[in-house]
Amino acid sequence: MKIVDATVFVCCPGRNFVTLRIMTEDGVYGLGDATLNGRELAVASYLTDHIVPLLIGRDARRIEDIWQFLYKGAYWRRGPVTMAAIGAVDTALWDILGKALNTPIYQLIGGASREAVMVYGHANGSTADETIAAVKRYVDLGYLAVRAQCAVPGLAATYGVGRGELYYEPAEPGLPPETPWSSERYLAFVPSLFDGLRREFGSALHLLHDVHHRLTPIEAARLGKSLEPHHLFWLEDPTPAEVQESFRTIRRHTTTPIAVGEVFNTIYDCSRLVEEELIDYIRMTVVHSGGISHLRKIAALAELHHVRTGAHGATDLSPVCLAAALHFDLSVHNFGIQEYMRHTDETDRVFPHAYTFERGFMHPGNKPGLGVDLDERLAATFPYQRAYLPINRKLDGTMHSW
Repeated sequence: MKIVDATVFVCCPGRNFVTLRIMTEDGVYGLGDATLNGRELAVASYLTDHIVPLLIGRDARRIEDIWQFLYKGAYWRRGPVTMAAIGAVDTALWDILGKALNTPIYQLIGGASREAVMVYGHANGSTADETIAAVKRYVDLGYLAVRAQCAVPGLAATYGVGRGELYYEPAEPGLPPETPWSSERYLAFVPSLFDGLRREFGSALHLLHDVHHRLTPIEAARLGKSLEPHHLFWLEDPTPAEVQESFRTIRRHTTTPIAVGEVFNTIYDCSRLVEEELIDYIRMTVVHSGGISHLRKIAALAELHHVRTGAHGATDLSPVCLAAALHFDLSVHNFGIQEYMRHTDETDRVFPHAYTFERGFMHPGNKPGLGVDLDERLAATFPYQRAYLPINRKLDGTMHSW
C-alpha cells in the first residue's frame, strides 16, 4: 500500500479548516485534520512544502514508523504547527488502514470499551438567567453534561459567550479584536452563577466551567474552593500550564476536579501533571497532539495515575478530528467525557460523516476507517478567510491570557 499522492485542502464553510488527503496505489485514501485556529496557513505550508514530499513511496500501513520518522527526523521537534501536521498524517493513515481492512478505527485500537461516548455541550449567556435558559435547552436535548459560561458584569466581552446557540466560534475575520478583562470581577461573579444553576437543575446534571488560563494559581485555588459546594465535573484550564508546578498550588487548596491540556502538543507537556496526579482530566486532542497514535500513549500514561481523558472538541476542529476523537474515546479504558460543539450546516455538508448524537451520547459509527469524507467540490466554494482569536487586556491595558 504505497503512498502515491497527498493533497492539502484549505476551506472556510463557516470557519477555516485544513484537511490532508493521502492516496495509496490501491486507490484507498484517508483524511486527517490539520486545523490550527488562527495559524491555518502555517500548517498547510508545513504539510505541502515539507511533509508531503516525504510521504510519497512509503508504505501507508507503517503508521508508527512514519510517526517516528516525521517527529524525530525533523530534528526540530514539538510545537503546534509540527504536531498538527503529524497528527493529520497519522489520522489519515489510520483511516486508510481501517478502509483497507473494512473496519472502523476503534476496532483496530482495542475495540469498544463502552457502548457510546458521553459528551458535553456549551451553554452561554449575557446574563445568569440567559445562561440558565441555555443550559435548559441542552438538558431538553438530552445532554447529561453542560459547560456553563456567562458574561461578567461590567466587562464588554467574555470568553465563551459568542455567536450561535449550539456552537461557539471565537475567531473573528480580519485582525484580532481586543477585549477587556478583570480577574477580580470574574472571581466575584462566577460562584453566584453556579448557585443559580444548582438551584435550577439540582445535583444530577454534570456542570463544567472553563477559566481559559486567565487566573494565577492562587486565584484559581480560590475559585476552585468557592465552587466545591456545586460539585463541578471539572474546572478547565484554571491557570496557564507552562509552569506545571502551578497546579500543585491549586491542588493544595481545592478538591474541585481540574482539567487541562487543549494547548498541549506532546506527552512531555503533561507528564509531570499526570505522574504527580495534579490534574484529573487531560484534554489533549487528536490533531494538536500528533494524532491517534500519540494520544493513545498519553492515555496509557494517564490511566496509571487515575487521570481520565476529556479531548478538546471545539468547532475549530473539523468533523475529521471529531470522528477520530470518538474512535479514540470509545476504545480507551480511562475515557472521561468528550467536548461536542456542533458544527454549522455548511461544515457538515463539506464533511459528511457517520457519527451520531443521541440523548447525551455519541458514537463514531461503524463505517470503515473514520467514517468521514470530504466533498472537494463543495469545499472549493468556501475559500479561506483570514481570522484571528481575540486578544485580552486587563482594564489598565496590560496584555493578559485570552
